[in-house]
Amino acid sequence: MLDKNPLNYDLEKFDTLIKIVEALRAPGGCPWDIDQTHGSLKRHLLEECYEVLEAIDNEDPAALKEELGDILVQIAFHADIAREHRSFTISDLLVEVNQKLIRRHPHVFDDVKLEKAEEVELQWEQLKAREREAKGITKSPVEGIPKDLPALVYSQLMQDRASKSGFEWEDINGVLSKIEEECKELTEAVTEQESIHEIGDLLLVMVNLCRWMNVQAEDALRQANARFSDRYMRMEKLALDSGKTFSDLPLSDKEAVSYTHLTLPTILLV
Repeated sequence: MLDKNPLNYDLEKFDTLIKIVEALRAPGGCPWDIDQTHGSLKRHLLEECYEVLEAIDNEDPAALKEELGDILVQIAFHADIAREHRSFTISDLLVEVNQKLIRRHPHVFDDVKLEKAEEVELQWEQLKAREREAKGITKSPVEGIPKDLPALVYSQLMQDRASKSGFEWEDINGVLSKIEEECKELTEAVTEQESIHEIGDLLLVMVNLCRWMNVQAEDALRQANARFSDRYMRMEKLALDSGKTFSDLPLSDKEAVSYTHLTLPTILLV
């Protein structure tokens, strides 16, 4: 019988979270929690992950603490559902992930000597390949990437894996030249399908540029979106404070909202 008195729980222990979730999903618990499945929780897990990213971007430790806790709740829920279906338990999950971390860090837990982060990344991929081979799994480096990843994340991970197998430009100049080539091809596109094709190629190469510059494309675009949104709303407020409606301003004044700067249109100053 689960103890449903929260006063008896040690709130600092991970095991307490597991017990709380078990109580929520036990007979007589919360109807909503009991109804959940792995599938129904997918959107909630995705939402919590993006809230973590937002907290990181906002440099908000309090929000980060809360959102990471929410992800732990999602992990506990999925583990409890798996336990009910006799698939695995939270203990099975912890054993597997702890073994993996030890196994893939022989430079920490064994006698392997590595000094550079690049060497560690290469060793990680080599160890993963050996594990797949031991299981009889043969995959291309670009296989096995989750299809539901955001397109920018997927593209960067795919190109990063391809580069580790030797499919790479000699230096960043090759990437920049390819960007120029793709821009030219885009201007020469005639049909809508050709435009879609060329824009896709250009985006792919831009992601590769991000990889060469050690920038996460998804993070860069998300932060740029936030900057544009903030500046746009500030412009709307400036217009409103001046007794004008932003949507009615001439295009020349609206263009004062740029991707990198915020300036007051002349019309708002008169």
